[in-house]
Amino acid sequence: MARLTLSALERVCEDPSSWNDPIVYRAILVSGLSVLVASNKLLIEDLKDSGL
Repeated sequence: MARLTLSALERVCEDPSSWNDPIVYRAILVSGLSVLVASNKLLIEDLKDSGL
C-alpha cells in the first residue's frame, strides 16, 4: 500500500500532468483510509485497555 502511494506521489513530483491520472487519487485515498482504519483500531484497543 505504501509503495503504491509513494510511487504515485513520485510520479506527480516528476510530472505535474500526472494529476490527470486517477490512480494518483486512488493511491492517496487508499493510503489515507488505511491510516484511518489503523489509528481507529489502536484507539479502540486503548479504550478497552483503559476500561472505558
